[in-house]
Amino acid sequence: MGVASATGRGGTGHVSENELFEVLANRRRRYALHALKRDAEGADEQVDLGTLAEQVAAWENEVDLAEVSYDERKRVYTALQQSHLPKMDEAGIVSFNKDRGVVEPTPAMEDVEIYMDVIHGNEIPWSEYYLGLSLVSAALYAAVWLGVYPFTLLPDLSWGVFIVVAFLVSALAHRYYTSEMRLGAGDVPPEMERESS
Repeated sequence: MGVASATGRGGTGHVSENELFEVLANRRRRYALHALKRDAEGADEQVDLGTLAEQVAAWENEVDLAEVSYDERKRVYTALQQSHLPKMDEAGIVSFNKDRGVVEPTPAMEDVEIYMDVIHGNEIPWSEYYLGLSLVSAALYAAVWLGVYPFTLLPDLSWGVFIVVAFLVSALAHRYYTSEMRLGAGDVPPEMERESS
């Protein structure tokens, strides 16, 4: 996850990791960011607060846009207007004009590469996967170096190629996974995508 420069009312000139993690800690803010990153064409495009609230309410209630009730939309609209969007504006990720009821992404939001490491069921985090792969590779290399049978049946170079290929395949799979889990990519937020699969 990157840290980007900000132009919001926060005025700090950058989005710190702490500010970004605080913004991402709330599901409603993640949904709002996903909708903004997905729907806004650029940093100058404004999104109507009502439209944003309706989309977030649809995701929260797992219904189509047309099925969102007035109360569901109003509840999300009020929370976004009074709490979530001002916090995101203060962090410099969005520019929120409360009087006009519009939100627009800042260049900081476009520069921040945000992806959700959503883990369900028996899945393990990528950091633990790479740690395990490194330990297995080190044990394999040690067995080859010590001449342990059956690792002596193949040349040392073939084991090195095997380790490199294992890391390459893992890195490609990780890259694909993070592109699918990026906020703003896809029709629905990453955590909803994972829950439905």
